[in-house]
Amino acid sequence: MIRINQLCKTFYVADREIRAAQDVSFEVGEGEVFGLLGPNGAGKTTVMRMILGLLKPDAGFAEINGIRSTNQPNELKRQVGFVSASAGIYQWLTGREMLAFFGEVYGMAEAELPERIEHLTDVLRLGDFIDRGCATLSTGQKQRLNLARALIHDPPVMILDEPTLGLDVVGSQVIFDYIQLLKQQNKIVILCTHRLEQAQRVCSRFGLLHQGAMVLTGDLKELRARTGKQDLVEMFIDLIQQDSAAVSGGQAV
Repeated sequence: MIRINQLCKTFYVADREIRAAQDVSFEVGEGEVFGLLGPNGAGKTTVMRMILGLLKPDAGFAEINGIRSTNQPNELKRQVGFVSASAGIYQWLTGREMLAFFGEVYGMAEAELPERIEHLTDVLRLGDFIDRGCATLSTGQKQRLNLARALIHDPPVMILDEPTLGLDVVGSQVIFDYIQLLKQQNKIVILCTHRLEQAQRVCSRFGLLHQGAMVLTGDLKELRARTGKQDLVEMFIDLIQQDSAAVSGGQAV
């Protein structure tokens, strides 16, 4: 299980205070896909970076199977695989060489790498290009290689940050199939996205972030009961409209 406990982060830009994360807490169990959702600027990236250990929180912590970010930050990083639309590959390596390199970075024994690479090659259908130079690969092939790279060290937790950004229907389906694979492997999955209709398709539960705060959590049935809205897009539009009305009302006073 991954437990996020009261993560807080404040940035200061000139004379302005930006509370990017305000006591954000949630838990995700094995085989579950948790949608960390919100519009641009909601705080998703800040929370994700704190979980990954790339950003030190002002308060709070992330914990994976008893390993806490405040006590064992490097060990926590080894427990997480990360997929992002912006992640690049090493053009001068073959696919196999790149996977081996990342396996070594994560501390895998050299003897276990060939078997692990062959397994991922089979599962993600990399066989036609695994030994080709990365510079020669198509966008879809690079995408599959990046998915394999995130799984090379067999982490219990996977974080997917806007994984379908810029992809067409076929490319997006590869991501959906990948999420199903992660569920079958009993991984803990956190999907960070502002594409709410896609999240509704694949997530078990949701956490709705707005202005750095977690305003709603639960499965779709629970969120519908609490908000009176049928889908996530309607919930967020209503939330933002309520917030805008409150701000306008305060200014009028």
